[in-house]
Amino acid sequence: MTNSTNSTCSTCSTCSTNTDHRPPARAGRREWTALGVLMLPLLLVSMDVSVLYFAIPSISADLEPSGTQQLWIFDIYGFVLAGLLMTMGSLGDRVGSRRLLLFGAAAFGAASLVAAYANSAETLIAARAVLGIGGATLMPSTMALVRTMFTDPGQRAKAIGLWSGVMTGGIALGSVMSGVLVEYFWWGSVFLVNLPAMALLLILGPVLLPESRNPAPGRFDLLSVPLSMAAVLPVIYGLKELTAEGWHTLYVLSVTVGLFFAYLFVQRQRTAKSPLISPALFRGHGFTPAVVLNLVSAFGMMGSAYFTTQYLQSVLGKSALEAALWGLLPSVLIGVAAPVTTQLVQKGVDRGYVVTGGFVVAALGYGLLTLAGTDSLWLVLAGAGVLASGIVTVMSQMMDLALGTVPAARAGAASSLLETGTEFGGALGMAVLGSIGTAVYRDQVPSDVPPAAQETLGGALAVARRLPDAAGHSLTNAARDAFTAGMHAAAIAGMVLLLGAAVLAATTLRGVRVRESSPPPPLPVPSLGGSAPERRG
Repeated sequence: MTNSTNSTCSTCSTCSTNTDHRPPARAGRREWTALGVLMLPLLLVSMDVSVLYFAIPSISADLEPSGTQQLWIFDIYGFVLAGLLMTMGSLGDRVGSRRLLLFGAAAFGAASLVAAYANSAETLIAARAVLGIGGATLMPSTMALVRTMFTDPGQRAKAIGLWSGVMTGGIALGSVMSGVLVEYFWWGSVFLVNLPAMALLLILGPVLLPESRNPAPGRFDLLSVPLSMAAVLPVIYGLKELTAEGWHTLYVLSVTVGLFFAYLFVQRQRTAKSPLISPALFRGHGFTPAVVLNLVSAFGMMGSAYFTTQYLQSVLGKSALEAALWGLLPSVLIGVAAPVTTQLVQKGVDRGYVVTGGFVVAALGYGLLTLAGTDSLWLVLAGAGVLASGIVTVMSQMMDLALGTVPAARAGAASSLLETGTEFGGALGMAVLGSIGTAVYRDQVPSDVPPAAQETLGGALAVARRLPDAAGHSLTNAARDAFTAGMHAAAIAGMVLLLGAAVLAATTLRGVRVRESSPPPPLPVPSLGGSAPERRG
């Protein structure tokens, strides 16, 4: 079957495919059911970022990894995920988002099974790497399919709000689930929980999900793949190590090398006939501000998490599991923020004002953190909740805006670019705000304490446990005061940044609207009785 029109739209500046201007069809029960199926793997992919928090001690006792191997067990998933997002997003637009999603689900499930029963550190590292590959296929594919299934702007905004809430909540839930599973089962159980969701996706995905791909993608640019990984991985690695270890020539060099390859990657996208990330995406009105503001949001979110997680454990003295459970409370506000935001936009409130308000609310959360003392559990939780609700408000709107301003055929590449920016922003937030907090800590902690106590709060508490009671108690109080002062300084910096982002949002997003016309018809869903012949939209 052919399209009813072959004329190129003359009114949509972002159109790159043939389309008409019929009113967008509203999603029905089938699409919302499909969204529910998509949320399960998305939740598990986000949980896998933090699911090893409580499993590492058991893994170390069982597999006896070296210090370097333990770091790779922890970090390889996030590195591979971040490095392949752009590649997989562009690949999904070419081969089909549903096809890539199902391939990723199969890889994720198989790797989870191998990881659960790994008998060596090397096997577990390899399985975690494959999990990262699977995660990199799942994240942009789910968002591209949301863009295809929900063509009505209001419904798409609701779906993206749910997507954002699940992604954010999964990271917090992962650590808690790992603690509970390791408490009652063995460490491999943290991977086995992935299998039912992936099996459900593989069974229902071909029935419920439409196919979505670019009908004229051009040749896949193989050179862009290593360039994108060389741009992303050294920067993420350098920023993570700068946060954990402090300033070091090797880590600064790593970031510099990554930025150099980022320049080469951008140049390649500008000159290649079929680029991995088309520069045409940035010509969509509102797309560039969405990418930038989404990155700033991730900066604010992860920068605060660096301090609040340490505050709960090291300042208040809670166990890791207790801290994780308390850390779930701010998620309540996250669950409220996205739906309320969507309702405001649908009722006619300008998106620019809503996003500006989200940044102001997030800045208020940082403001509450500046008031915390060394025994302010509820104030810190309130600050974290207010900040997170503001950030989710911004992120859900930026995702909706970015996907609404690009053709559906390029939704995979667009969403992967946003998610890569989220990885960059999170690493940058921890590095910059963490460095500010560490500098203040070192300035505030007494100069006559052992060197280990001058570096970090964790080091000070370890030294204090070896000292006589009075001296240990004095060092503990001084270190906790110094850490809290560092948190105050970082919170002030974060608050200033978010208020600046609010001004930027107010000036760049006012009056910007998402695409109202329907995208090209998606490739059909095969019926239960067999595969229907494919057609291009």
